[in-house]
Amino acid sequence: MSKRIVTFGEIMLRLAPNGYYRFFQNDQMQATFGGGEANVAVSLANYGMDSVYVTKLPAHAIGQAAVDSLRYFGVDTSKIVRGGDRVGIYYLEKGASQRGSVCIYDRAHSAIQEARPDDFDWDASLAGADWFHFTGITPALGPNLVEICRQACQTAKAKGVKVSCDLNYRGKLWTREEARAAMTELCRYVDVCISNEEDAKDVFGIEAADTDITGGKLNKEGYKSVARQLADRFGFEKVAITLRTSISASDNDWAGMLYDGENCCFSKEYHLRIVDRVGGGDSFGGGLIYALLNGRDTQGAIEFAVAASALKHSVEGDFNRGTVAEVETLAGGDGSGRVQR
Repeated sequence: MSKRIVTFGEIMLRLAPNGYYRFFQNDQMQATFGGGEANVAVSLANYGMDSVYVTKLPAHAIGQAAVDSLRYFGVDTSKIVRGGDRVGIYYLEKGASQRGSVCIYDRAHSAIQEARPDDFDWDASLAGADWFHFTGITPALGPNLVEICRQACQTAKAKGVKVSCDLNYRGKLWTREEARAAMTELCRYVDVCISNEEDAKDVFGIEAADTDITGGKLNKEGYKSVARQLADRFGFEKVAITLRTSISASDNDWAGMLYDGENCCFSKEYHLRIVDRVGGGDSFGGGLIYALLNGRDTQGAIEFAVAASALKHSVEGDFNRGTVAEVETLAGGDGSGRVQR
């Protein structure tokens, strides 16, 4: 019987110019859906897991389209609460070469942002669950969402459900001080923490020494220290850190590290020619959850997670559309990209 994973957060309408056009360089925009925890839910459904997504969406046609975008991939949407007036929107202008991507949020007063704690029945939503996942984006939406996340985490722990959190600091949503206060509280319930080069510093002031991500310099020993400090402070069972060296908006080197309380295991490094980097971190989280729930050891888990994410960077849209077989092929060393016949 497949493992059951519940994720909770905001799914948004994504509006993006075609290809690498700038905003309003042409008169068309692609309309798709995505959001941190929704992206994780889709990855896990693609891997054959029992994937459940919880949020609040309006009952109108746009809200239903968001639900349908998840159903298409086999995500269980039965725990989505319906109500409120609007779906949050984000506008994405994809970067290329030395021009960085631009993301503009229009999410104020979305249904989930105005949700109340009593909208959600966490005892029912987490029934039979093996894992609960959220990101730091969701509590950043307001004090009500901090409380909703806290109640979800408390229920998960009471049921013996593993809890993971991707710190995902968003400076456009809250200050570092607000993030530190809320995430310090919520991380008390977290078993597996996911971070990147900057999140640990932005949220908790924990920084990798001798590292310059914009200059393309990453210090592995510094990230070992970051992982250990996070685990020591909060009692995390595992800490995963994605390691991105940004050569340009089009070319990145990509790797990851997983600390299991004793050992720090680093993945192989991939050179990425990026098609769409949005959701890259979420596909890492989905891959990590899948690998850990399926009994992979520390090295095997980080290799699977990083390979899953590397593949996502080649896929348009927020959602990763890779399969377990594709991820395993890449993790096993075949990154040639040759035609499969």
